[in-house]
Amino acid sequence: MAAGAHRVFVSHLSGVAVFDPNGDQVGRVQDLVAMLRIGGRPPRVLGLVVEVVSRRRIFLPMTRVTGVESGQVITTGVINMRRFEQRPTETLVLGELLDRRVRVVDGGEEVTVLDVAITRLPARRDWEIDKVFVRRGKGGALRRKGETLTLEWSAVTGFSLEEHGQGAENLLATFEKLRPADLAHVLHHLSPKRRAEVAAALDDDRLADVLEELPDDDQIEILGKLKEERAADVLEAMDPDDAADLLSELPEDDKERLLTLMQPGDAADVRRLLSYEERTAGGLMTTEPIVLRPDATVADALARVRNPDLSPALAAQVYVCRPPDETPTGKYLGTVHFQRLLRDPPFTLVGAITDTDLRPLPPDTPLPAVTSYLATYNMVAAPVVDDSGSLLGAVTVDDVLDHLLPDDWRETELHSGALGMSDLPEDADGR
Repeated sequence: MAAGAHRVFVSHLSGVAVFDPNGDQVGRVQDLVAMLRIGGRPPRVLGLVVEVVSRRRIFLPMTRVTGVESGQVITTGVINMRRFEQRPTETLVLGELLDRRVRVVDGGEEVTVLDVAITRLPARRDWEIDKVFVRRGKGGALRRKGETLTLEWSAVTGFSLEEHGQGAENLLATFEKLRPADLAHVLHHLSPKRRAEVAAALDDDRLADVLEELPDDDQIEILGKLKEERAADVLEAMDPDDAADLLSELPEDDKERLLTLMQPGDAADVRRLLSYEERTAGGLMTTEPIVLRPDATVADALARVRNPDLSPALAAQVYVCRPPDETPTGKYLGTVHFQRLLRDPPFTLVGAITDTDLRPLPPDTPLPAVTSYLATYNMVAAPVVDDSGSLLGAVTVDDVLDHLLPDDWRETELHSGALGMSDLPEDADGR
């Protein structure tokens, strides 16, 4: 938004940095809080939901916003660091208004809300929603061909009605560049209704990535609202260890029904993981590490490591085994670390540079022993091998941390007093 302007469309505020008067970044805008009013009066914008460095979501009153310009929000220096809690009379603009179907007052035509604009009232520090950007025509595959237009807030009606089947296309557009963990954080703070609608709008791979980052309760809730065939598709797209963790939380009948709907190969990997105790190497491992035969070259290994779908922990090393190459493999021979791959010529055979000194982990190794192994040898992943010498999978440090941290670690702030900002008395936030 250009300096000095007094109107901005809210989709342009998503993820925008918030700075204090000294130029230090406070956090980033996650949403806006508004209060709907009767009689066609434009809603008052109460403030911003800002995610600070500790991932806590706080409320920033619009009365403390001194400027919205050049892709940034400027605020006064004193901010209440109390966690944001939405009140019954409040509406989240991005989370609840975008994608709604409303009606044009003149003629009763139904339109879809793509965006809304907020404006600063002259000579005041108050903001309100004054414009609505909409698309004519019904939703569906051809929605983008509909005519778009900008209307006054008073020219449309239906925002205060509860809507079933509200889409999520435009909400997702505001968050399309977020990492899965950050989108999961946003999803966690939406209402159950909007959470289900956003999940329904995500493609299978994106939803799988996001589910892996959500708390167990949210995972179960979202999976339970998907059609069973789609739920099975999403489970197939998840890492097998994450899919197994999720399925282990379901009733036995539901778990078996979903496993039956999955592709046999994917279901077999998950069933194998479910057969191990949860807090053991077998229960923690992923069944899809990088497996190479001893006659593969360093160039082959580096090509596999470059796969952008691999986590950094899985890409840190390759496992050299006799065929078959899928887990459970033939005889496990050893490991080649990524740094070694960078030091040797591309034509070198991985069998010639395999590290055979480090013993692999049996699948029944308890979690404390797995943790000690990774710490002792400065590893980010460890091979899991059965009594016959076959590689079953690999335990990565991120999966170990998931089981070492408290169950609610995704919702716990890293620092309670981040950025040196002040905690204010209850209800001193201007709401």
